[in-house]
Amino acid sequence: MADNRTNRDLNTRDKVERPRSWAPPTLLPDPAREPGYKYRWIRVSMMGQNDPRNVSTKLREGWEPVRAEDHPEISGYLENDNQRFKDNIVVGGLMLCKTPTEFVEQRNAYYQAQAEAQMRSVDNNFMRENDPRMPLFSERKSSVTFGRGNQQS
Repeated sequence: MADNRTNRDLNTRDKVERPRSWAPPTLLPDPAREPGYKYRWIRVSMMGQNDPRNVSTKLREGWEPVRAEDHPEISGYLENDNQRFKDNIVVGGLMLCKTPTEFVEQRNAYYQAQAEAQMRSVDNNFMRENDPRMPLFSERKSSVTFGRGNQQS
């Protein structure tokens, strides 16, 4: 029986590829990533009206406009008519900006602490109504049931 078998190395198969399917193009181009930086599109105008308040807020948060010369792969998408940001990458009223990864992590930690403080405040307010004769409890566990009532947490 072993004599009838051919060696796998001698047996070749044509590579079968799944046909590629069409997908709509992305509206905003992706820049070549730079290690240590996060990128974000910041609104500079909406419906033809400049939005200096949003831009100044984001700049104060630490976002820096990306210069067009730093990312030549995006130069074909430029449609910048904003004179203030004429050397930057602006597409459809959105300007590409970058910030160090540490700033993003610090920002996320700040907002996480804010959310936790709000939850503690709600819990404290809720438990203030507690009575030993009829205790309240706050359980933050959810469960999902499938089909015949089988619970999975």
